[in-house]
Amino acid sequence: MIPVSVRESAIDYYDPIAELKDSVIYFLHHIRSFHDVFDPCGGAPNPAIVVSLRLCLMMALVCFISSLITGKTSQVDKLWSIAPVFYASISASYAPEGGSARTSLMAFLVAVWGFRLSFNFARRGGYGPLRWRNLMFLDFLWSGGEEDYRWSILRSGEVPGLSWLKYRAIWILFNFFFISLYQHLLLWLIVSPSFVAVGAARAVHSNDIFVEKELSSFDFAITFLMTLAIILETIADNQQWRFQSKRQHLKLAEENNAHEMKILKSLEDGFCQYGLFSIVRKPNYAAEQLIWISFYFFSVSSLLHLSKITTVLVIFNWSGLGFMLLVFLFQGSGWLTE
Repeated sequence: MIPVSVRESAIDYYDPIAELKDSVIYFLHHIRSFHDVFDPCGGAPNPAIVVSLRLCLMMALVCFISSLITGKTSQVDKLWSIAPVFYASISASYAPEGGSARTSLMAFLVAVWGFRLSFNFARRGGYGPLRWRNLMFLDFLWSGGEEDYRWSILRSGEVPGLSWLKYRAIWILFNFFFISLYQHLLLWLIVSPSFVAVGAARAVHSNDIFVEKELSSFDFAITFLMTLAIILETIADNQQWRFQSKRQHLKLAEENNAHEMKILKSLEDGFCQYGLFSIVRKPNYAAEQLIWISFYFFSVSSLLHLSKITTVLVIFNWSGLGFMLLVFLFQGSGWLTE
């Protein structure tokens, strides 16, 4: 157990907001040359923040340039399930010896999420034909796959209140700042609880604060909730996949079976209404949001031994901004989908 005097003053050793500010300043001061991009940032307050942020901005720039070349603005979609895996892995690699159990668990869960989502995106044709040449020359990023239909709707200027997006110059700015830059920063933010976990572990390690055990029952509860959300998202995506397959390949005909009638009604209406979709309008969206809300609580768990549980800095640390912005994005995306 940590003595009360140490528990109450341990937060002096680690302030997540101050660490974020100092890491961003370090990032800005060390991005002036190409060589600096690959600097391991050993002198940074939190190297995981700096290295992952550099990778984030590099991917945003690549996506923007490739969208201009190909005319397809769905480049970020192809990295949506890949980029967070890199960020979480970077965090795990910077955890101090003896303090890596939580960050390794977080990286593993993100990898499971990423693999599953990448598979679902690939089978829908998101990356285009998965040939060896496509992978060797990154054709899947530059020209493979189809553009998300929602971008073409926005670009047409037909959405009420967003008609100004039909102008090419404005669309290019929107493409850069929102589609490429903002969405990549959002992917970085949803993984940011792992940065807080790394910072807390480094603070404990460098200040010789004794912690009885790194993983707690709270961590296992979070793991269970996140795993459950991944399973629910998998079920929902499979139901949606089967529905879309039937919609494309089956001709409507009367069936006597009640279950088949539900499927046929869904086909006629244009959206899935059976399985999890009969309970929640968009169960895959709901599960995705639950995944990252659950993930956030790993940061809370990592801070519990550094301050009182009632401390606002612990319960509402800066990494919660990621899942909140993700919820807002899904609300807007869901409205546009309807």
